[in-house]
Amino acid sequence: MTAPKGFRSSSYGSGPYGSTPAAARVGDDSLQAALALRSQGRFQEALDLLSGPGEFSADVYTLRGDLLADLGQFTEAAGSYYTATVSAPANLYARRHLASCLRRLGRWQDAVDAFQVVLNADPHRDPIRLELGDCLLRLNRLEEALSCFDQCWSDAAQRHALFGKGVALQLLRRFDEAEIAYERVLSLDGKAEEALANLIAMSMEVFDLERVQRYSRRLVEINPRSVPGLQGLTLVAVERGQMEAAARHFFTLAEQAPESVGPPRDASDDDVIEYRVSRKAIDRLKDYKRAPAAEPAPRRY
Repeated sequence: MTAPKGFRSSSYGSGPYGSTPAAARVGDDSLQAALALRSQGRFQEALDLLSGPGEFSADVYTLRGDLLADLGQFTEAAGSYYTATVSAPANLYARRHLASCLRRLGRWQDAVDAFQVVLNADPHRDPIRLELGDCLLRLNRLEEALSCFDQCWSDAAQRHALFGKGVALQLLRRFDEAEIAYERVLSLDGKAEEALANLIAMSMEVFDLERVQRYSRRLVEINPRSVPGLQGLTLVAVERGQMEAAARHFFTLAEQAPESVGPPRDASDDDVIEYRVSRKAIDRLKDYKRAPAAEPAPRRY
């Protein structure tokens, strides 16, 4: 795919480390040693080298952020990246990773603001746009999220952008368009379980049993233990009075996800599992499972 006009294939500036010539030189030796340790996967040792007293360059704070993120310490990583952006506002690498940490911490609006700064400087970064779109979905800013995913242009981002677009359209209740987006995801990745699960959920919502069955079968073929797939097949079989099939799917579901076949805490007695399978239907399934096997009919010859 041809890149949009103006796309720059280089990284942010001249890279995350060594990109601030005027920065203080205190800690340069520690920076190089820490980089060597990080390349060996020795993250804590590398971090310890950069944790002493003194004034450090933006590159040191950026590397500290990377190491803290490597260790899963995202709150501390965000603080280190933020310090790097204060001392070097043009450090888009640190600003982008600050935004990613904020997203991981569930600070959706702060992450949106940080991602937007990076995109304003370099608008053709699809990985950043995908993360921004996810944050907008979390904030229920669905039209903005849809626009964000639509602006992704690269082949590498296509599958994730289509899935995000499908989610936004589904939440907007534009089900026909969402189905097209999910089917395009499946054309790129025939084993995209999350796309099939969302197609099942949409079909459940409008109670289209044919589609529920079709998508549930596809999902169970990929993953025989898929909870959404088994729920869909159980529902269809119950609605059609196919109790043997319903019992088989139901008890497989009970083995895989016991919580999905018990009443939620705030549910009424008739709401036993997700998507309209009632207490009466479940009792019939249990009775069917307990019933002795039928004897074969006697031969008449």
